[in-house]
Amino acid sequence: MARAPRIVSLLPSATEIAFALGLQDSLVGVTHECTWPPEVVGLRHVSHTSIPAGATSAEIDRLVGGAAAGGPPTTWLDEDAIRELAPDVILTQDLCAVCAVPAGAVDAALERLGCRAEVVSLDPTTLDEVLDGIVRVGAVTGRESRAVGVVAGLRHRLDAVREAVADRPRRRVFALEWADPPFGAGHWIPEMVELAGGTPVLAVPGGRSTRLSWDDVAAAAPEVLVHMPCGHPMALALQEARELLLPLPELAGVPVVAVLHGDAYTSRPGPRLVDGVEVLAGLLHPEVWPAPAAGDAQVLRG
Repeated sequence: MARAPRIVSLLPSATEIAFALGLQDSLVGVTHECTWPPEVVGLRHVSHTSIPAGATSAEIDRLVGGAAAGGPPTTWLDEDAIRELAPDVILTQDLCAVCAVPAGAVDAALERLGCRAEVVSLDPTTLDEVLDGIVRVGAVTGRESRAVGVVAGLRHRLDAVREAVADRPRRRVFALEWADPPFGAGHWIPEMVELAGGTPVLAVPGGRSTRLSWDDVAAAAPEVLVHMPCGHPMALALQEARELLLPLPELAGVPVVAVLHGDAYTSRPGPRLVDGVEVLAGLLHPEVWPAPAAGDAQVLRG
């Protein structure tokens, strides 16, 4: 029997994919941001960040902006850990330099280390591409048949949501991915809103998140604003919504303001995006889909 591959994940969503495929015993290293499932705690961290815990959105934006302008990086790879772990497969991405070490930086590090690991870059921009990425990880790691089964189950759940909300009225939904400064969500999130029975506004399906002004949001006249900040725990997202969003005069005309645990259900392109569609459906259409638990989403106004 062939030896199971030693896997390092440089992306929280890739870690979640590995667990979904039953590869947890093959994972030897993960990132400082890998927090799910709970069993990931204790695995060696192979990346580090300069962003302090509990930093506000404005503070994080300043740090990231400084890195993009040529300042110190906010995330870096622990090359000593990679050398010691000697992985066969490294799962990473090039989509967002804030979220993980980009594939190009990984390739350069491996060349310096003389490591021959296969680098798999997962860079989805749509929900279909996210699901295709699960099958790709399965193919690389010898779990393709299991991956196909996992994806089939996820698609079945999406079909169930689509059918449940098919005849419901669709409200205009603004998905707020970042609050200070405001960014409208892109990539797979507009598609998630549509599947959950809403009409996304100020969104570019498959495109990058868009920086906006609060006047832009007011002019779009959303009926529902869902705050789903990337990287924030639910408690911080709720605090930010109460202290920053609810007092804004530009948002006074938005009938419904809600908070969704974005770090779990919208910002990580892995299996839990399907959970996110279900959570959104419960927010938008609780008459036909179970309302979400308080730890997953909460309505603050409306």
